[in-house]
Order: sequence, then structure tokens, then C-alpha cells
Amino acid sequence: MTRSPTRVIAGFYLAVALAATYILLGSPLAIDGIGWADAPLIVLIALHYVWGIVLVFSSSGSLPFRRSFVRRLVFVPEVLGAFALLLFLFSYIFALNANMDYVQRFIAAGGNLRLALDTRVERLLVWARVFPLVALNLGVYLLVRVSRYRAVREACRPSHEPRDAIVRPWSLVLVLLSSFLITIAQPSFVSLDGIAMLGWIGFVPLFLVLRSVRFGHGVFYGIVFGVFSTLLTSYWLGTFNLVSLAITVLFFLIYYALFTPVALLAYRLVGRARPLVFPLAFLVLEYLRSIGFLGYPWALAAHTQYAVLPLIQIAALTGVWGVSFVVLLANSAIAEFIGAQIDRRRAATGTVRSRFGWLVATAGVVGAVILYGTVVIAVADVSQASGRSVRIAQIQQSNDPRKSDYEQTFATLRRLTDETMASSPDLVTWSETAFVPNIRHWTTNTSVRRFHVLVRSFLDYQRSLGTWLLTGNDDYEVELDERGAEADRTNYNSTVLFDDRGVRRATYRKIRLVPFTEHFPYRDQLPWVYDLLKEFDVYFWGQGTEMTVFEHPLVRFSTPICYEDVFPNFVRGFVLAGAELLLNVSNDYWSLAEVQAKQHFVAGLFRAVENRRPVVRTTASGLTGSIDPYGRILATIPQFQEATLISDVRIADDQPLTLYTRWGDYFPIATAGVLLVIVTGAGVGRRRRPPTAQAPDASVKAPKRAVPPPPAAAAPATPTAPPKAAVQPTPAAPPKAATIRDGSLREAAKPNAERSRRKKRVNWRAIWDE
Repeated sequence: MTRSPTRVIAGFYLAVALAATYILLGSPLAIDGIGWADAPLIVLIALHYVWGIVLVFSSSGSLPFRRSFVRRLVFVPEVLGAFALLLFLFSYIFALNANMDYVQRFIAAGGNLRLALDTRVERLLVWARVFPLVALNLGVYLLVRVSRYRAVREACRPSHEPRDAIVRPWSLVLVLLSSFLITIAQPSFVSLDGIAMLGWIGFVPLFLVLRSVRFGHGVFYGIVFGVFSTLLTSYWLGTFNLVSLAITVLFFLIYYALFTPVALLAYRLVGRARPLVFPLAFLVLEYLRSIGFLGYPWALAAHTQYAVLPLIQIAALTGVWGVSFVVLLANSAIAEFIGAQIDRRRAATGTVRSRFGWLVATAGVVGAVILYGTVVIAVADVSQASGRSVRIAQIQQSNDPRKSDYEQTFATLRRLTDETMASSPDLVTWSETAFVPNIRHWTTNTSVRRFHVLVRSFLDYQRSLGTWLLTGNDDYEVELDERGAEADRTNYNSTVLFDDRGVRRATYRKIRLVPFTEHFPYRDQLPWVYDLLKEFDVYFWGQGTEMTVFEHPLVRFSTPICYEDVFPNFVRGFVLAGAELLLNVSNDYWSLAEVQAKQHFVAGLFRAVENRRPVVRTTASGLTGSIDPYGRILATIPQFQEATLISDVRIADDQPLTLYTRWGDYFPIATAGVLLVIVTGAGVGRRRRPPTAQAPDASVKAPKRAVPPPPAAAAPATPTAPPKAAVQPTPAAPPKAATIRDGSLREAAKPNAERSRRKKRVNWRAIWDE
């Protein structure tokens, strides 16, 4: 059976590639009019052809069968399998949305998209076109590891390290497992509440892989983790916009492609402080992906622990970042301890003890944080007795204002609001874009009678309530030309506050817009990207500039709109401007997913703890509720139901600024500094470390030293020539010190027989074919 396994695998790759080509081009399931959107699938099929041909040549003996080639035999199916699985999941998520009305309207209007009119048909097409490639690589992956396990172990390990039967051969499985564990630790499709315990171990498989594998493979596994964890946690983005999910995953791929090499280099350079490297590095990544135009602070490590109230109280000192660091540190300590146990055959005993010490120290840190939080909550229960109360009526109309009939939506809002008036609320709150026609514009403009009549009806109704009302609405600015005519108009996603007499008091215009789907500031620099986004039915808003604080007789509050409340430093700006209450208005109805709404709610919950301000959330549908300044969820109402909630929000008389509110995101910035110091110190230490000779292994017996003969008897002195100077043996140079990953010295003295065995050339073809 020499060479037959490689030939069989080559045959599988070529056969499946041919079948996929037929399905794509010539079968009844063929794509009608291939476009650039089909490029990923075409490239994937082409790669299968290439790899099948390479395997054919290798089985015929045309290619040298070396260690590097065996490593590729093991690694390439992982790359192709990850690519195929990613494409399958993408296609399947979009297939689930094929029958959504906004998608079908886009297709009917000639939009750049092909999806079947029935989601069931589209899902069957995805299974037929893409899943065979996933199944092929999964089968080869398992076949190689079951039938050629010795070759896999030998090929995966670096030449100077022992075999690893646990981590390196199964690296891809462990990384995908880590992605899945971190996903379901958050609110997810498995559990809407999340599984907090998994947050403490979810990163462990990933850290075990990154600390063990070759550098290039480690970069690949880091990217795989980033891409799949993003896709699984944010899959619902496929229902928001036709480009949101693809763009989000693409940029996270770039983030991890840039970040993972840096983290791996730092880890390999540092010695004793290695358990700190991954927590510090991953926290810096969380911070970097939360700032700037592309900021998306979703599904942070801290969000897995939102229900563990004593733990999250440190957010008032460090922001959400401190909670993330504690979680990441625990994962790293566990991974390092497990890794040291796996490496016992090559690691010094001190290394195992050191990792156990890190584990104990981390447990102490976690315990101290929980103790601090417990004391804070106990004190808070006493201090919150004083203050004033504001009664807020939260209206959840349970529809998407983007596509609902405006008059019908207004009728629902009015009916639900009337139900709350018996409670005499001080403030009525409607959701983001709850009332769609622009109130400012259509109050006087009568060009479209329908909108003018609807706005006048709204104003009359609000005045009749006799209480304050906040609603989401559009706002705009007009630029006039030299003749006084309208030259340009900028529309804003806004909230508007009306007092109890019907007077418009203030307006807030949304500042943090969703990149690529609400805002793209590089129209002049990247016009082709702007045009492409417009082809996919993207609507852009203007960007506000003012951190508005609304003045109510009982409370000063600000209204971050939609996902603005997930940005810690941004929301902090409202509190610094004087906000006593944070009132988020959102429209989470569009996702049609309770998971998205719960993830959004959880992310916003940390703003209450960070700033010690109550948070109230009113959504079109999603998760409407209220949260106290310590992160306790006081009340919620069911999602996707017409409902109301009366929240009596207590505003403390004394609201001092927290350390986080004063200093902002100092913690992740300091974290980056600490990581830089550790890496720099390790690098300088290595340069200054003198070469050290290593004593021979005690188990290797030293050759017996010859006993010099006794001195001869003294001869009579005779005049003879002076004796020649004895030639002294040249001392052998000390053996070079070989280092292992912990920085400790490897035994340099080896038996001659073992040295000769290592010099022998390994017959990799024999290992593969045996």
C-alpha cells in the first residue's frame, strides 16, 4: 500500500472539485450569471484542484517527500476546511434571510444580489454547492490524524521539542472549540442569558494552541479564532444590511492578522511573565477594535460576566476593560498550568511550580475583585436610600418603523401611551425613529399632505398629554445657495424632547454612526467604495457634533441612540457634560433576533456601573428595561410584543464622578504600556545575558580519569639535555547552551549514540506510508 493514502486523498480532492464545478456551472442548480460575489466559491474550488494535483505528483514520487511536505499534507486541509466552513456559514446565514421583505424589495429593484425567493430553496442550494467541500476537508482532516497519527505528531512539532499528542495535532479543533465556547458564554443561540462559567475557560484552548504551535501556524489559528468568533456572535448582522456582516468579519480578519503576530512574538520573547502576555495583548486588541471609525466593542470578554454583580463593580475604577482583563488572566493562568503539565517531559520542575503559582495568584486576584464588589454593593444598598424619583413610561410598539405604515405605528404608540397615563409618568419615552415623518420639516411644509397631517396630529396629541415626551425622529440642516434656494440637505438620526405644553425643548443628533451602513466619511478618497455601498441600498446619515444633555424639571439626562451606548468612552462624555440619567433609545426590531437585543442590553449595562448612573432603555422592540447604577437589572418586558413599562428611577442627591468617568480609558492604555515594558525588558535581558555552559547530565557517566603512575626513583644526576615541555591538553570548549520555551537551559551533553541517531536522515515517506 505504499503511497496509496496520498493517491486516495488526491482522488477525493479532484473528484469533489469536479462535482462542485458541475453543480456550479452545468447542473440544474447552476448559478445563473456568475458575478464577483461568486468569486470566493470559485477560488475555493480552484484551490481544491491545485491541492489534488500536488497530491498526485507527490504520490508518484515527482516531489521530494520531506518534513516540510508532510507538514503541508497535515496543514493544508485545515486551511481549506476553515475557508470552506466560513463560506458555508456565510452563505447559510444569508439564505436564512432570503425571504425578508427588504431583501426582496432590493432584488426586485434590480439590486446587486441573487437570492432565491424562498429561504428553504436557498438553504438547499447552499448545502448542495458548498457543504461537499466542508465535508471533504473534515473527512481528510480526521482520516489523516487517525490513520497517520505518528506522521502528524512528528510533522507538527518543532525539531527541538518532543512529540505532542494533545495540542498540536488537534489545533484547528481546539481553536474552533474556543470560538464556540466564547460565543455561547455570551447571550447566544444556545442560551439567551449566556453561560458565564464558560467565560473563564473559553480562551483556554486558543491559548494552549498559540503557546505551542509554529509561528506561521499560530498566526493562522489566531485569524481563524477571530473570524469564527465574530461570525458566530454577530450572525444576526445578516438581517440588518446586505453588507454589514461581511464587512464586520473582514475587518476582524484584518485585526487578528495584524495582532496575532505581535502577540506571538511577545510571548516567545518573554520568559517568566508569559502568563501575562496574552491577557495584556488581547485586552489591547479589545480596546483597539472599540475606537475610531471602525469601532465595534461588541462581545467583549467582560460581557460574559454581566450577571456576576460583585465581579463587574471594578468597572467603576477601570471601565469594562478591567473585567475583561480579569477574565483573560484567569484563562491564561489555566492554559499555562495545563501546558506546563503537558510539557513535563521537557520542562523544568520549577516551571510547573511557577505556573501553579500564577494560578494561585490569579485566584487571589479574582477573589479580591469579588470581595471588593461585594462590599461596594452592600454599601450601595444603604447609600441609595436618599434621592429623588422620576417616573418614566417606556413604550415598546413592537414593529420596525422603517417598513411599517407610519399612521399605523403612530396609532399603536398613542394607544400604548394612553395606557400608561393612569400612572402619571413624569416622562414618556418612545424608541429610536418611533415617529418617522420629520417633525421640524412637515410642521409647516404641506407639499405632501399625508406627512403634514400626521405631524400635526402628533403635535396635538403630545400637547394633550400634559407631560413631557421624548421620541426618536429625523432632523436636518439645509445649505442655501447664493440665491437663497436649498442647495443641500443633511439628515440626522435624532431624539427630540417636548415639554408638557408641547414646546420642542431640545434635539440630540446621533454622533456615533454605524460604519459603512449609516456613515462613510471617505467618499472623496474612496469613491468606488461609496458607490458600491449605495448599490447595496445603504442610506447615509449626517453626523452630529454636540453631546446634548436634556433638561427635565426632575432630572438631567442624555440619550445615546442605538449602539452608541456600547462605547464606554463615548457615553462617559454625556456624564461629564452633566447627565444624571442615561436613556438609550434603540430600534432592535430589525434583527428579528432576541440574541442581538440581549447582547446589546448586556453591553449597555456596563455603562451604568462605569459611571454610577441609572440606565433606562426604550426600544421599538428588543429589550426594553431599566438598570440601576450597580448593574442590577430592575425590570424588563418581553421582546417582540406590544408592551409598556413604568420605571421609577431613583436619582441620588450626590452623584460623584467615578474614577473611570474622570480618567476614561486609561486602563487599556496602561495595559499596552505594561506589555511594552515587559517585552522590552525581556529583549534587553536576553542581549545582556552572558553565554552559560551547561553541566553534563548526571545520568551520563563521565569517563574515568586515568591514574598517573607513581613517580620513578630518582636517577643520579647526569648532564643531559633539558626535557621537553609537556604538551598540555587543550580544554574542550563548553557545550553551547540550548534554551527551551521557559528560558531554562536544555541539557547539552548527550550520549554519543543519541547524537548519531539525530544526525541520521529521517525517511518521511516511510513514516507517512507505514
